[in-house]
Amino acid sequence: MHGPALSGWLLVVVCAAGGAYCLLRMRRSSGEERRAAGGEAVMGFGMAAMALPATVAAPPEWVLLLYVAVFGLAALPGLSGALRGEGHHAHHLVGSLAMVYMAVAMVVAPGAGAHAGHGGAAPGTGGVPLLTGALLAYFGAYVLRSGTRLVPVAVPSGAAGAGRPAAGAELTLVCRLSMALAMLAMLLTL
Repeated sequence: MHGPALSGWLLVVVCAAGGAYCLLRMRRSSGEERRAAGGEAVMGFGMAAMALPATVAAPPEWVLLLYVAVFGLAALPGLSGALRGEGHHAHHLVGSLAMVYMAVAMVVAPGAGAHAGHGGAAPGTGGVPLLTGALLAYFGAYVLRSGTRLVPVAVPSGAAGAGRPAAGAELTLVCRLSMALAMLAMLLTL
């Protein structure tokens, strides 16, 4: 990650914590919610691995190609759900394809992406600017939309918490929000 190694480590911790929470959520869920949690766990741990500061582990090209394969496969359930018109699957599809895109950019322009600034190339040398910008806009909008869903809303004294997600759903939303923020940070270094 470009900049101080501390920011890279913080990104690793946030992504790994998100992946761990999704594993716990997967354990207590079933059906579609279980599959979604599993996909989010793969995304969280994969993002943590990609965010490792290059001073710790500059990945060889084969690892980056492995990321392409893993996230390419992770995109398939998202594609299937998106084709059925299920909105959250579309988000999984975009996230998985964004990870494929970043891994390809890191292979094509070594030193770009999560490890920019350590491998010799200047930050901003990897990726297609228009596509990177579109992904930044998507994840930025997702973060803003998700963040507003977490803001407390004044509820009349007689009403139950109308309009607010349940406590477990709030934590799931926070997990998704933190991973989207991490995705923004990773895209900014591309």
